[in-house]
Amino acid sequence: MERIYQYIVDRENESSNLEKIAVTTAEIAEALQIQRSNVSKDLNQLVREGRLLKLDGRPVGYTLAATIHNVQEKYVPSYKESRQPREKRKPQRISQFLPANDIFARIIGMNGSMKNAGEQAKAAILYPPRGLNCLITGPTGSGKTFFAHAMFQFAKANQVIAEDKEMIVFNCADYANNPELLMSHLFGYVKGAFTGADAEKLGVIDQADGSMLFLDEIHRLPPEGQEMIFYFMDHGSYSRLGETGKNHFADVRIVGATTEDPNSALLDTFVRRIPINIQMPSFEKRPANEKLDLVKIMVSHEASRIQRTISLTEDVVKALIGSVSFGNIGQLKSNVQLVCARGFLNHMHQSQIDITLEDVPEGIRSGLIMLANKREILMELSHSLEPKIVIQPNEDILNIQSDSYELPYNLYDIIGDKAALLKADGVDQEAINHFISTDINVHLKSFYKDHGFSFHADNKLSEFVDQKIIELTNRIYTIVRNRLNYDFQQNFVYAMSLHISSFLKKIQLGETRHTNDNIREMVADYPEEFKVAQEIRQFIGESFNVAIPESEEYYLAVLLVSLKNSSAEGKIGVVVAAHGNSTATSMVDVVKQLLGVEQVAAVDMPLDMPPKIALEKMKQAVLMVNEGSGVLLLVDMGSLVTFNAEIQRETGVFVRTIDMVTTPIVLEAVRKASVLGTSLKELYESLENFRGYSRLEEFPHSGVQPHLPRGILAICASGEGTAEQIKGIIQHTLDKKNITDIEILTLSVLDLKEKVPQIQKKYELIATTGVIDPKLPVPFISLENFMTQDTDELIDRLLTGNQLLSETVELNQEQTKQVCIEFLENNYTFLNPKKMIEPLWKFTADVMNSSHIPSEEKGFRINFLLHAAGLLERVLLNQPLTTNEEEIHWLQENEDYEQLHVHVLSLGRTLNLTIPLAEEYYLLTMIHRQVKEKV
Repeated sequence: MERIYQYIVDRENESSNLEKIAVTTAEIAEALQIQRSNVSKDLNQLVREGRLLKLDGRPVGYTLAATIHNVQEKYVPSYKESRQPREKRKPQRISQFLPANDIFARIIGMNGSMKNAGEQAKAAILYPPRGLNCLITGPTGSGKTFFAHAMFQFAKANQVIAEDKEMIVFNCADYANNPELLMSHLFGYVKGAFTGADAEKLGVIDQADGSMLFLDEIHRLPPEGQEMIFYFMDHGSYSRLGETGKNHFADVRIVGATTEDPNSALLDTFVRRIPINIQMPSFEKRPANEKLDLVKIMVSHEASRIQRTISLTEDVVKALIGSVSFGNIGQLKSNVQLVCARGFLNHMHQSQIDITLEDVPEGIRSGLIMLANKREILMELSHSLEPKIVIQPNEDILNIQSDSYELPYNLYDIIGDKAALLKADGVDQEAINHFISTDINVHLKSFYKDHGFSFHADNKLSEFVDQKIIELTNRIYTIVRNRLNYDFQQNFVYAMSLHISSFLKKIQLGETRHTNDNIREMVADYPEEFKVAQEIRQFIGESFNVAIPESEEYYLAVLLVSLKNSSAEGKIGVVVAAHGNSTATSMVDVVKQLLGVEQVAAVDMPLDMPPKIALEKMKQAVLMVNEGSGVLLLVDMGSLVTFNAEIQRETGVFVRTIDMVTTPIVLEAVRKASVLGTSLKELYESLENFRGYSRLEEFPHSGVQPHLPRGILAICASGEGTAEQIKGIIQHTLDKKNITDIEILTLSVLDLKEKVPQIQKKYELIATTGVIDPKLPVPFISLENFMTQDTDELIDRLLTGNQLLSETVELNQEQTKQVCIEFLENNYTFLNPKKMIEPLWKFTADVMNSSHIPSEEKGFRINFLLHAAGLLERVLLNQPLTTNEEEIHWLQENEDYEQLHVHVLSLGRTLNLTIPLAEEYYLLTMIHRQVKEKV
């Protein structure tokens, strides 16, 4: 390992150009004659020890960590020079980069879990000549935005970026589905680039010139957007929207952030242009001392805001640390703000805010239980955690101004002002505390939700519910809020998502439920909610192409009423009991985070706990959650199943028990227990038939036919000729009958194989017609039958399910000509059918004869003649069909083209018209398909 390290040191000292500073595994293995696997292992160990830095890319490069802090004077090409041939570059010298103000040294974990991230960040900032583009990865709330701002402050402190510059932040999610809008915001646009572009506008690249551009949620960039960015990374040049040449230049350091795996969420070509990937650790993976320091620094921020000393008991600190599940540091910050705000409210008139466990909300207090099962962390905390922590205001803390989770207002001023107003109105202190506690929750939850931080919701919800359902429910929330003028509970999206997912699953399994009289009577008192529920049912059905039973309208209406932002008395309590140290607690914790409810309790039963003690714990839990409507027990197995009667006898609370508990069952039970008017008996029976939540990818295989719009498919050679005429005839009949739910679709015979499956996914085809039978399980009406039968009668038979006239009507030559004339008279404008029928008949006969198609093939004769008539009309209107170069090449190289071309030229001379190659292409494909079918 030391030989490898010394080799890199020597290479650094020998190098006269910093471009050669990165050394690869292959180079070392060849130079030192060591196996590549051993070299790779030792290099990674040196990186872990902080002696080397690992640069992402292909191949991976390694450089001395010390080099970045103490860069000797070496030749470094400037940005503009780097785009010139080496021989034309002018020498340039730079001074040593010695960090005068290392902001990273003050970030928690910089000597621990964040050490490698800090070294990489310094390398990205200080690496000559313009630094390195980098990507910050890590879970939601792990501090990616905070760290990016720290990088920017470090760059300014070390004079890499000018003091007067600002970091430009750009959220890629805002433009995920609109590449043109993305380009205009990134690079700007010129006057006249689009409607409304009355003046030139600079983009964020212009604003970030000489500074840093932070691309948040970079994985949301569409491929076109990634290509725009990596072209700029490569060349430093760009064009504004509406310009043709890349005639603008900018010197921009790019830092991206993502919660996704870059190798799966970003283009390979994009990832290769970002040499440094900084991984932020999750809160769970940080050591206990760092977690404690994070709590202290966040409380210090709050103490400075209110200019008072804040103290926290040992249990409060443990509850805060244990309450962080998947929201990481962002969730911790939210919980600290909530606890401090509650503490301020309860001790507003005291000089010191002494926060005890009584000031901590129930959801955060449960963190104590979660932490109790993590003995290693508790042992670590015991070495540094005191019985009481006292935080003074204005302590020397790291303060990076642009923290993405920084409230834009002073929550404590809001609390103080509202408390004073309520007191002046004569409201007692208990009521004041109740009102403002609710207000604190609303302020904090809405703020974090608005800033895209969803640790209370979507991250966990998506484990149970398809993301499409969550997105649909968010749209439903907007609809409902506009229709009904009252506020909903914070858990609206989660409760509604679970409800929709549950009944979609039942529909997939072919199960239906009937509305009982109790539900109908209840809904009768809420006509507005019922009206909105009808809209929701229709919206869900259209969104998922599934028929939703009308009975669901009543259940949706009851759910809407139940989700009003008002306290519902007498809800059913739920107790979850399971074997294991934290099995029940874990399930209940998920439910509380998603649904924000309190009428659910957990009883953990370690395997060594006697059944008598477990019974006592369950009785206490039942009494705690009982609100007068009974309690549902959800248990896993063993003795817990048998406690039902004894608990009911000793507590006087009516209880029912369901065994084999799972997290989805707990979710469904608690959600339904909160619904207005639900009885314990109805809840118990509904859960006995619970089948889990729906995953939408299973829908096509459920055996249930989705409710699709009906369609009739008309087929011709091009999809634009005869098929369009058929469409017009059928549409006229449908309009006469006032039928609006059938769509007439046209398709070329060339696209049958590719496009029919797509059509079948979107439409319920009831018939096909045209020049060819596509062999679908619906009636086919041949073109000659379509022309000889009454269209009104055809449509009536299709809609009523009566048998169609499948036998071909036998016509002699004159009758066939007459049928064609009538069709042309009704559907073409410029042709004179009576004069054109003879040249078209002769042309068709000549083609059939030379192609060896028997004259008795009347179906082909009619198809071909009508297509040729459409050809002439299109030529007269100068609207010929189009083809691509490949199709024209196929036509001209085909051995049958020459004889067809002779007949086409003859028809053209007769009528004094020039027929385009594209039209000949479709004629030849018709001939080939007929010959192929007969063979």
